[in-house]
Amino acid sequence: MGIYLSTPKTDKSSEDGENNRLRYGVSSMQGWRATMEDAHAAIPNLDESTSFFGVYDGHGGKAVAKFCAKYLHQQVLKHEAYSAGDFGTSLKKSFLRMDEMMHGQRGWRELAALGDKIEKFSGMLEGFIWSPRNGEVNNHVDDWAFEEGPHSDFSGPNCGCTACVAIIQQNQLVIANAGDSRCVLSRKGQAYNLSKDHKPDLEVEKDRILRAGGFIQVGRVNGSLNLARAIGDMEFKQNKFLPAEKQIVTADPDITSVELCDEDEFLVIACDGIWDCMSSQQLVELVHEQLKTENKLSVVCEKVFDRCLAPTAGGEGCDNMTMILIQFTRTSSDPDASSVVDEPLSSNESTI
Repeated sequence: MGIYLSTPKTDKSSEDGENNRLRYGVSSMQGWRATMEDAHAAIPNLDESTSFFGVYDGHGGKAVAKFCAKYLHQQVLKHEAYSAGDFGTSLKKSFLRMDEMMHGQRGWRELAALGDKIEKFSGMLEGFIWSPRNGEVNNHVDDWAFEEGPHSDFSGPNCGCTACVAIIQQNQLVIANAGDSRCVLSRKGQAYNLSKDHKPDLEVEKDRILRAGGFIQVGRVNGSLNLARAIGDMEFKQNKFLPAEKQIVTADPDITSVELCDEDEFLVIACDGIWDCMSSQQLVELVHEQLKTENKLSVVCEKVFDRCLAPTAGGEGCDNMTMILIQFTRTSSDPDASSVVDEPLSSNESTI
């Protein structure tokens, strides 16, 4: 079997939830791909006043994406910067912490349990997204002690994942992104990109790659990876003379902070399987159109997948698809809050 199936798997795994500040829907679909490598975390109550949402798009395997869905929000919550209200620092440290945690015997064991090896024996259905159960959110956060074992020298996985994460607390929205999954805010029907797609041909990414001893060939890092930032992918992080932020590929995320206002309607976090098929503005307009007749947010996500799915294998519309749609129910009444938005770009897609 190649990278594509003869017939796409169009079954969706979906869920919905809400609290007194927002409601959300999330869905995933394997599509034409031979395996499902996406994972997500949708946690409306990370604590009593904070929500956490993340999309993790795996490549080369599913284990790293599942690992992040299981552990990244826990690391954010336990970091001292989080308690001080510095979400940007807690997110940045937690992204980098994922690479550290996947080393050694403990990392190997966790990845083996989350990856293909264990699934061959467990009978789990391929194609359904993995996400943490709400009861797992705040429990079992340990210090990740070193373990002796046959894989104590394990340097980490060569598979990896993108990570695009949103923290929402009252009117504060903080986005952390590494890779080409994307977060988009709809404000009065206008799409505003809250993350940047980390492709190797971006000047800042290209400069880091070359300085670290890598190269770009056919738009790919060292001729293989079409991303410049990702969690995992340890084969690109072997320069012992450079910090994690300066490796050929880095898990170091960009951080974006936004003050939400009454004009903010919804937030979308989705993997590149969606953005390969439509622009940020096109997706915002499609969601607006669907919300006129559909109240269940996960169903809106499912309809986006159906719109994106390619009729035949190969090319755009054949990737795994994961999307989280978050609709705000309580926002700021501050009339000056919208001043954080720049003028729309010429492509009709904007950056806050």
